[in-house]
Amino acid sequence: MGEAADLCVHVSAASAVREIQSARSRGLPVYGETCVHYLTLTEEELSRPGFDGAKFVCSPPLRHGHDQEVLWSALRQQALQIVTTDHCPFNFCGQKELGRDDFSKIPNGLPTIEHRLPLLHQHGVRTGRMTMSELVTATSTAPARMFGLTTKGRLAPGFDADVVVFDPDATLEISAKSHHMAVGYTPFESWRCTSAPVRVLSRGETVFDGGEVLSSPGRGRYLHRSTGPFPAGEIDRL
Repeated sequence: MGEAADLCVHVSAASAVREIQSARSRGLPVYGETCVHYLTLTEEELSRPGFDGAKFVCSPPLRHGHDQEVLWSALRQQALQIVTTDHCPFNFCGQKELGRDDFSKIPNGLPTIEHRLPLLHQHGVRTGRMTMSELVTATSTAPARMFGLTTKGRLAPGFDADVVVFDPDATLEISAKSHHMAVGYTPFESWRCTSAPVRVLSRGETVFDGGEVLSSPGRGRYLHRSTGPFPAGEIDRL
């Protein structure tokens, strides 16, 4: 199986990327994960008028534009291997607002899970920061391999028929009025993406089509993963 590896999660700063790169250059089995909001939002959002900046409070916090560019470069250089969301669907009204008189009481986290793929395609693939193949690896193949999900992450015999039909030319305007997440705001309100998932299959069953969720609560299944840490070198061979 090889030597066990370590994964550094929620990498948001250039200084953290440098530490990972330094460790990897010494041959250490270290990998990194970042989130879509660190690749698309900066600390400037926290300065929005009134209390609107609370919508962008997360941990680790949003960083400078320079850090963002370093993260994109690290993905291309494979110093970072996966992109997730750290989805935290706190409503602004009644939850984020708890910190109006004390910022430390603002629930940390952003609702981002629904728009990870369109945002990565718009700001990654369309800008030349990553290829479509690299997007698929960072969001599907590599996470499945890292976490020992042996029936996920590939289109092949013996794997679950989990398929996203993705239209790179579809028009999507992100809005809390139309998204499917159970949260009253989105940090990407009015952002436009020229790409979107148009159909999703889970274990061969269509669960999203034509802009509508077709699945019912309770259809999920518990997945057993491998018991040990993922082996070093596995991800580098993807």
